[in-house]
Amino acid sequence: MNVSEAVLSRRSVRKFQDTPVPLETLRRVLETARWAPSGCNFQPWEATVVSGEPLRALQERILASEPQDPKEYSWSEPEALPECVARVRDLGTSMYGAMEIGRENFDRRAEFVRNNILSFGAPAVLLCYFPRVMGPPQWSDVGMWLQTIMLLLREEGLDSCPQEFLSIYAKVIKDFLGVSDESHIFFCGIAIGHRDPEAPVNGFERERATVDEKVRFLGF
Repeated sequence: MNVSEAVLSRRSVRKFQDTPVPLETLRRVLETARWAPSGCNFQPWEATVVSGEPLRALQERILASEPQDPKEYSWSEPEALPECVARVRDLGTSMYGAMEIGRENFDRRAEFVRNNILSFGAPAVLLCYFPRVMGPPQWSDVGMWLQTIMLLLREEGLDSCPQEFLSIYAKVIKDFLGVSDESHIFFCGIAIGHRDPEAPVNGFERERATVDEKVRFLGF
């Protein structure tokens, strides 16, 4: 698989098969991903990868907990822009439509939220956190590291789903992992496994803005 194939075949998978992910595969991916770009070579990222009984125990603890208040961080500021509101609305329409979940079907929507907590059945989850002293440039570095991981997972025939959603249980997760809430911020999870190719939620059409909407070229 070349890089273009990995980019185009990567998508946020929301239903996984229960096939285990070998530790040696994850170590190979993470060994390569450590060469992701890092300003000043700070390498701000830290993570714990959980599977098996520890993953089930963590998920049970989250299910028994309430979302934290205040949130670990906010991701909703872009909704001040009409185009961002439209994009998230269109995504929800496509995703819930693929699963045939109507706006009024509160039970099915609650089940989908629960599946978020369970990382959609993924057999392994990477939990990413880093020191609170890290600023916006380092958050960007962490994002590049995570993107590198997700593309390398595609090379291995694996799929993923980045889960900022899990940050609303950040303190529960950090306590479970033995990570200091005072010194570290929890960023996201990455669900890892093999996609269920029959699941409609893994096949709905996604939209992206065109290059000309987002990029200008000068001097060419």
